[in-house]
Amino acid sequence: MNPQNRVEAEGLGDDVLDRLISEEAGERMAELMRQARRAQNAWHRSRDPDEGLRERKRRITRQLISDAATVMFAARGFDNVRVSEVADRVGVSEKTIYNYFPTKESLVLDTADEAIEELARALRERRRDESLTEAVVRAIKADMGRFDQAPDELIAFTPAFADMVDSNPSLRAAWLEIHDRLAQVAREELAAGAEVDPRDPEPMVAGHALAGLARVAFQSRVHHIEAGLRGPELREAVVADLDRAARLLETGLWSFNLLTHGRRSRQQLLDAARAAEDARAQVVKALRQARAAWAQLRRTGRVG
Repeated sequence: MNPQNRVEAEGLGDDVLDRLISEEAGERMAELMRQARRAQNAWHRSRDPDEGLRERKRRITRQLISDAATVMFAARGFDNVRVSEVADRVGVSEKTIYNYFPTKESLVLDTADEAIEELARALRERRRDESLTEAVVRAIKADMGRFDQAPDELIAFTPAFADMVDSNPSLRAAWLEIHDRLAQVAREELAAGAEVDPRDPEPMVAGHALAGLARVAFQSRVHHIEAGLRGPELREAVVADLDRAARLLETGLWSFNLLTHGRRSRQQLLDAARAAEDARAQVVKALRQARAAWAQLRRTGRVG
């Protein structure tokens, strides 16, 4: 068996990736990504303790290929690296790459399918006393766990990753397409729960609003990383921003929540209305605090 076939039969090994990263970005980056892979594997095992050997091997191989491609793209530019080059460097065929990733862009945005499925499951399996917004926020917070144990030095590269996606037309288009898919999944799940046409305006706008919470979480992470936050403080800041955005949505979606939960008693309707009013008051308070903080920043000359 030749070396390439052996790699494809046994799965891509850490040593191949470490050598590639060392050559492209230095030994320190290779060590950081080793730490990140260990944290990722621990996170996946905690979420799926019954994962079979075959599934685990496929997941790890997929992650290694994505890591290798992302490092090459970051070092040379997304448009300057062909998929065939990624295949050559990691020792697999180009066909194997496409078996794991349908497009070049998905090599970078490699967790999209998993995130979309998690959102659908959260809406589909939510508790009777859980609102639509709460279910989506729960799914996003659970997904954030994949970043919690990553080395701080690696987390610091998140804004650069966001810039790479935002500045490249094909990556940006793929990123927007992912959010459209999230919105579509949310719309269909909401419509099914409420027994209405998914083309109706209510599930359409609600789906886009709920999918937007994922973007809020990501942009918040970038913002707070740029501000210097790391570790538990970073997570707390992102969660706080996510909760603020969710409260704003909750004030508009509470009537849709009633519809998806079916018939309710008069008291339940009153309780839901009261909860929505409380959420609205919290939104107004948060906005006033944010406006005061922004005004203070402008007075001290810390913003333009």
